Amino acid sequence: MGKSDDLHGNAPDESAAALLVIDMINRFDFEGAEAMLPRARAAAHAIAALKRRAKQAGMPAVYVNDNFGRWRSDFRSLLGHVMEEGCPGKPIAELLRPEGDDYFVLKPKHSGFQHTTLDVLLAHLGCETLILTGVAGNFCVLFTAHDAYMRDFGLRVPSDGVASIDPRANRRALGQMRTLLGADVRRRRGQRGRGRAVRQSRRRRLRDVRPRLHERRVQRPARQHGGRRAVR
Repeated sequence: MGKSDDLHGNAPDESAAALLVIDMINRFDFEGAEAMLPRARAAAHAIAALKRRAKQAGMPAVYVNDNFGRWRSDFRSLLGHVMEEGCPGKPIAELLRPEGDDYFVLKPKHSGFQHTTLDVLLAHLGCETLILTGVAGNFCVLFTAHDAYMRDFGLRVPSDGVASIDPRANRRALGQMRTLLGADVRRRRGQRGRGRAVRQSRRRRLRDVRPRLHERRVQRPARQHGGRRAVR
């Protein structure tokens, strides 16, 4: 049987890369979630900015989400569950609310590939590189990265787009993905650009200050020691 042009009309896009948003549609009411939430919110803002740039470049976003044991649910019902009033994960879900042209894959375990349709979707999209974001960096993101590496995908894991309960475990996972899987774990490009602009601004201020400091040194009278002018 030959390969069809799309997945029965559901996957018309073609892209060499895809953005994966892993487990960010989440109630964040599990043990340890309170400690993770501030970092998850920061990651959500980074992911939202990255998704905007991806959409401008024609890159699809794929929400790869745990089904949280709700075997009769689909993605939209899970989203509705997270959007309930008082749910800790609601602000993140509002920030990363899926759009009409986004894709959804529900997973039963840690890896986005295990027992899911992600392989089929990525093959039809023609993806060669995956940008992984989400939570937890040291579990579901890491396991998805391992499985992607075994399938010969190129990997990018922006360090400001992932979060874990333990920041040290998050850093170790990023280090493992960088050294063992060859992943690019640098912060997203916009962040680096802002950091570069800040550094350039500081250098300009230093250039302005240094001449004035030199003038003050020249004009300052020499210190006196015992009535004699100090010789420098």
